[in-house]
Amino acid sequence: MMNITAVLGAGSWGTALANLLAGKGVTTRLWSRNPETVREILDTGTNSRYLPAVRLSSNLMADTSLERVMAGVSSVILAVPCQFLGNMLSESRSLFPDRASVICASKGIELDTFRPMSRVVAETLGDLQPRYAILSGPSFAEEVVRDLPTAVALGCRDEGLAGELQSLLSTDSFRVYTNSDVTGVELGGALKNIMAIAAGISDGIGFGMDARAALITRGLAEMSRLGVRLGADERTFMGLSGMGDLVLTCTGDLSRNRQVGLKIGQGRKLNGILAEMTMVAEGVKTTKAVHDMARSLDVDLPITRQVYAMLYEDKDPETAVRELMNRPLKEE
Repeated sequence: MMNITAVLGAGSWGTALANLLAGKGVTTRLWSRNPETVREILDTGTNSRYLPAVRLSSNLMADTSLERVMAGVSSVILAVPCQFLGNMLSESRSLFPDRASVICASKGIELDTFRPMSRVVAETLGDLQPRYAILSGPSFAEEVVRDLPTAVALGCRDEGLAGELQSLLSTDSFRVYTNSDVTGVELGGALKNIMAIAAGISDGIGFGMDARAALITRGLAEMSRLGVRLGADERTFMGLSGMGDLVLTCTGDLSRNRQVGLKIGQGRKLNGILAEMTMVAEGVKTTKAVHDMARSLDVDLPITRQVYAMLYEDKDPETAVRELMNRPLKEE
């Protein structure tokens, strides 16, 4: 039986992953709602909206029809923004085969329900019994699509499936490590976006590298604290989906969440920043979801609380960062 992979979502990350697979000879179909995106990929081999000046593999197929993309697939990569994932899965549920291998490449926590993506997939696809994995770690789509060295984590509880998907995704420049702690891997990928906004705000104000290093370090402690409360292994946060992704998104200028923070720190308002963006900064809505979740769980997340206040309560950024620095003194 031919191995066919469907990638749902033709933003920068979905396109990069689809191109990676097509480039290594895997039959890969990329789905987009946008006919213009599909036409451009098929006619010119480019996706200029999300990955400008990049030539995609000639083997990559693209389509607006979910029915055609999902026909006979053996694995599905989910690369739509996390707040839309539940609705998209509900609409396409009948197209998923039983026991499909589902690789989630979306990073975030669902608003209101506080569901991580593993629960969204499990509860939406239900008795189809999807075999689930989460892909996370320090990886900018713009570098992956250029075959620059990248290492990521694949969270999967099924050891056999983890090995299969590790082989499917790995290339000479894209190295995949497996981790059975699905909760930790997906929380690391979601929570680091909040810290990237915080680090961007600090840099935008001009607080310097010392402040950024402090935010990264204390941000990791905050991520671990919530993760352990939700059943994750604390050690996972020292790996690629925790520390690795945190460092990248807090320091790399390709990070959309860091860019949002920079502009907030420079005095811009959130609505205006988001109106200018062509791609989604998942950390904005994840901040609200995690802030509300932490309150319901009575978990202390001081950085998240201040980022929430700056994004949703128009708090002065300099005041927020200085309040973090002037909290009661304590042991590390």
